[in-house]
Amino acid sequence: MQQTKLGSLYESIINIIIGAVVAFVSQLLVFPMFGIDVPLSANLGIMAWFTLISVVRSYVVRRWFNAKLHSAAMKLAGA
Repeated sequence: MQQTKLGSLYESIINIIIGAVVAFVSQLLVFPMFGIDVPLSANLGIMAWFTLISVVRSYVVRRWFNAKLHSAAMKLAGA
């Protein structure tokens, strides 16, 4: 079954949101252990940029794999 572009985007966004929350909490806990003092506003800004980059990356990779799987299925079907 082929995933729609919108479905790929939704799945990518949900996956990235979960990852962003985990990363944010991790940064709040880990940075102080290494003496890194980042203001909360800067931490949120950094997280926002990395989240945007991750959404684009995830969407592109998902669409690429979807196209490859579709192509392989068509070859197997003899189409």
